[in-house]
Amino acid sequence: MITTELARELRTHGLVWHPASGDVFAIDSGEFDGETFTVSEMTIEAHEFDTGTILGFNGTTEWALDSVAVEKAVWLPREDQLRTLLGGTFVSLSRTDAGQYVVETVRDGAGARFTAEDAETAYANAVLALMAQATADATA
Repeated sequence: MITTELARELRTHGLVWHPASGDVFAIDSGEFDGETFTVSEMTIEAHEFDTGTILGFNGTTEWALDSVAVEKAVWLPREDQLRTLLGGTFVSLSRTDAGQYVVETVRDGAGARFTAEDAETAYANAVLALMAQATADATA
């Protein structure tokens, strides 16, 4: 799982989350540091309103929490979700002899490699670079 800090960077660079069953998130608040939650129709469900998306905590008596606005949550995308975000730029995932993960991408004929201790972080760094490049292209 990627860190909350890396997830915040993705959000800052424009990654938009549309909560779906199975998604993992953290609440962007000091009192919930280190806690993660999973969207599930049985316990945490996304409710769409005209004013925005609310994550409702259904029957979770262990938490003194009824709901939280999606803007106060930080999505922690899974490996498969990050790979999907890379789209056609994704080339491969491999491991080095030292056990690190390497994600290779190609965009506009230029290749890039992103190395990390886990596959999710390597993918997230590749997505972050792709988003930064898209922002740079849009402002050019």
